Amino acid sequence: MNTTIDTAVIVIFSAFVLVIGMLFARTGRNLKSFFAGGEAVPWFIGGLSLFMSFFSAGTFVAWGSIAYKYGWVAITIQWTMCIGAIITGLWLAPRWKKTGALTAAEFIRKRLGLPVQKTYIFIFTLVSIFIKGSVLYPVAKLVSVSLSLPLVPTTIGLGIFMIAYTAVGGLWAVMVTDILQFVVLSAAVFILMPLAFDKVGGFDAFTQKVPATFFEPLNGEYTFGFVLAFIFYHIAYIGGNWTFVQRYTSVDSPKSARKVAFLFAGLYLVSPIIWMLPPMIYKAINPSLVGLDTENAYLEICRLVLPPGLLGLMLTGMYFSTSASANTALNVVSAVFTNDIYKGIINPGATDRQLIRVARLSSWGFGMGMIGIALLVPYVGGIVEVVLSIGAVTGGPLLAPAIWALFSKRQTGRTTLWITCSTLGLNLVFKLILPVLIGFKLSRAEEMVMGMGVPILLLAIAEWLASRQTTVSADYLRCVQEKADTPVISSDDAASEALETKRQNRFGLKVIAGALAFTALMLLGLSLLTAQGAGVTALIAILILCGAAFSWFAALRIQVLPEPTPLMREVNHP
Repeated sequence: MNTTIDTAVIVIFSAFVLVIGMLFARTGRNLKSFFAGGEAVPWFIGGLSLFMSFFSAGTFVAWGSIAYKYGWVAITIQWTMCIGAIITGLWLAPRWKKTGALTAAEFIRKRLGLPVQKTYIFIFTLVSIFIKGSVLYPVAKLVSVSLSLPLVPTTIGLGIFMIAYTAVGGLWAVMVTDILQFVVLSAAVFILMPLAFDKVGGFDAFTQKVPATFFEPLNGEYTFGFVLAFIFYHIAYIGGNWTFVQRYTSVDSPKSARKVAFLFAGLYLVSPIIWMLPPMIYKAINPSLVGLDTENAYLEICRLVLPPGLLGLMLTGMYFSTSASANTALNVVSAVFTNDIYKGIINPGATDRQLIRVARLSSWGFGMGMIGIALLVPYVGGIVEVVLSIGAVTGGPLLAPAIWALFSKRQTGRTTLWITCSTLGLNLVFKLILPVLIGFKLSRAEEMVMGMGVPILLLAIAEWLASRQTTVSADYLRCVQEKADTPVISSDDAASEALETKRQNRFGLKVIAGALAFTALMLLGLSLLTAQGAGVTALIAILILCGAAFSWFAALRIQVLPEPTPLMREVNHP
């Protein structure tokens, strides 16, 4: 493996992404533009960004490990994300947009009260830092092993770089780099696939060399009960996770919010098959990996078949898909802290300049926390254990009550707080305390079923008991009144905001076009350096160039000239 070329690809692309983040340094003039793109982000950009926000190197390490060990069930598990997104698009995403809230935390404060919001902010911040910090570890491991670099400095360096462009550019910087990362990662996987099949000897040889149960939809500890519970988990996660809610609230209408979720669903119907085949193929080539070594299956197939330069491209895609996932969470955690803690509690009279400064500083602070968690992952059982366990323990208690509140007029803040705290405590007892005290441990399926089933059951019981009183809750009435008392923005301010949003969107689309053109040129250059995969690399580069042209012409269609005022009309037509 020629690490010089691979390292050069990673460095050049990393520098380019940082430049993109810097380009958006002046686009965030207030919280609405910094954290929500002026609430006029094109739905297809929001959908692709949501898709990439779900990705990380953990997708390749955690799910790749499951695909290597058990086969097709890794695809079955990921199809639950498609189902969750369809449900979200039908009922949840439009509801979030209709709330008029900038963040999910803002809705929780208005609907369920300040004590509930404070509790949720604390839990959500901890969970986000743990989950997104944990997915930084596998990509640092991939880069350190591939380029023979020490793990700890690699983790710290990649983490600091990951934070930089989010803290500078806000949501648009995150979304533009999401699109770029989607293109890079897709290109790398489409190049990897034919080379992997060629190495194993074709599709027939692949199917003959793997275990007999390898293509069964359920396998090992991933039973029907686990998959069913995971469907409910992903309905709650995709429909209620604060990170993804931001994608639904940053578009222009409930209809666009629905399209964001449906695009995500369509991509997750197809992509799991494409992403998971390489580690499955590696099982046929080398079936000897055991334990935590199975987390390296994706990396090993890449190192085996990808020529110099293209391995660097794959590692770049894995790293930046991780940064896409972590940066989205970082942007939302920072938004919640700035909008709902600093502005809402600490300094209600803060100026836009102060708020943007706090937003950027908090991004750095929370990002450093993620780096610390990433350094601890090897000591707690690996990425699969961390991601699935945190999801099972916190997903239902944290996400289900807020989603229920979108539809219920009877749910109260006190009920929500009791259900969240009690079920979270119950899950922690079964996960951490009972295994130590009496050696009792739930299976993966039981853990997921209890984590999602108990909160939903308690919410249903609370709703039934409240319905017997035939009255709506005081919290709901207060929320309705607060929404009615919200001051109407003046027509001049609305026109100015709309004009600024159009300018930001046009600029964002132009940056996407330039980024795609740069990626296409890099791929064309790599196609000249390799004999293996040169044709498919060049073809993908041409397709990316077409995408760049589409984005550029879409930007030109956005009119950014200000609407004529009555005085201007009078001057022009005396």
